[in-house]
Formats: sequence, C-alpha cells, structure tokens
Amino acid sequence: MMGNSHHPRDHRRKEEEQMQEAVEITQAKGRICRDIMSELSDWFTDRDVIEACAKAVETLPMFACVEADTIAGFVALRAHPPAAMEILVIATRRRYHRSGIGKSLLSAAEAFARSSDCKLLTVKTLAPRGRNEPQYEKTRAFYDRNGFIRAETFPTLWRESDRCLFFVKPLTSIN
Repeated sequence: MMGNSHHPRDHRRKEEEQMQEAVEITQAKGRICRDIMSELSDWFTDRDVIEACAKAVETLPMFACVEADTIAGFVALRAHPPAAMEILVIATRRRYHRSGIGKSLLSAAEAFARSSDCKLLTVKTLAPRGRNEPQYEKTRAFYDRNGFIRAETFPTLWRESDRCLFFVKPLTSIN
C-alpha cells in the first residue's frame, strides 16, 4: 500500500534523523570531552592534550548529538574575532562513526559561526607524517568531503613530530 509509513526501515530512518540533530550543551562539557576523547585512543594519545581540551571546553560553545541518554559526539568552538570560528575539538564515539554524526556536528558549528557573523570556519589536525595512519587519513578526508580547504601546514605549532594541517572553510562566497 502506498504511503504506509509503518515499515521498520522508515521508523529507523526517522530515529536516525532525530538522533543526528545537534543540541547546545551547557553542563558537564569537560566530562563529555574527556569521556569521548579517551575512548578514541587511535586519535587522542596524549592524556595532557585530553585534559587541556576538557578544561578549555568548559567555557566554550559546545554542541552534541544525543541518542537516548548517550552523547554520540560533540564539537567545541572558539571564536577568533572578527571573522573566524575555530573547531577546537570535534569527536564522535567510535560506534557512531560513518553514521552522519560528524556531518551534523559540522552543520551545527557552521550555523553557530554564521550566527556570530563569522566568514570562516577553521580546524587543525595532524598533517601527513609519512606513516601508516589510516585514522588521520579518514579525518583529513572527512574535512575534504565537507568543503574545507587545506590552507597551510605549520611544522612547529605543536611538535616537530606532529605537524599541524590547517583547514579553512569559507562561510560566505569569495569575491
């Protein structure tokens, strides 16, 4: 019968759409950051970096995607007036990878940046190091797919062994 929306797949699709809407988080931001980053040990290996992020996000805007009582992923933003908004940290629990959560978090970051009159959304990640690191290849490909431009590599911003790749996404048309 046409128009019947009681098919199990339709129900699942509706749940996924609801889960993927990001909401602003105002409490327990450090704990959320620490929990999710600690779970992603392939990406976040330095406890000091995790703790520094957990401390920093307490005072920053944060958005998250929630399923039932679980925060599936989050993004924290830092303003760089007058025209840029930085994704300080974005992370999705491993079991939610490739489910659209990251894209929803980016959408929330972009919407917040635009509402703050920003012209650019930026993010930093590890530059290729000539090693077999598929997790970072996936991260860089994620930003490539979502309209970010590889703007510059900073060899010593973090450590010489961890060169920084700076991505930029224009939020307005470039004239």
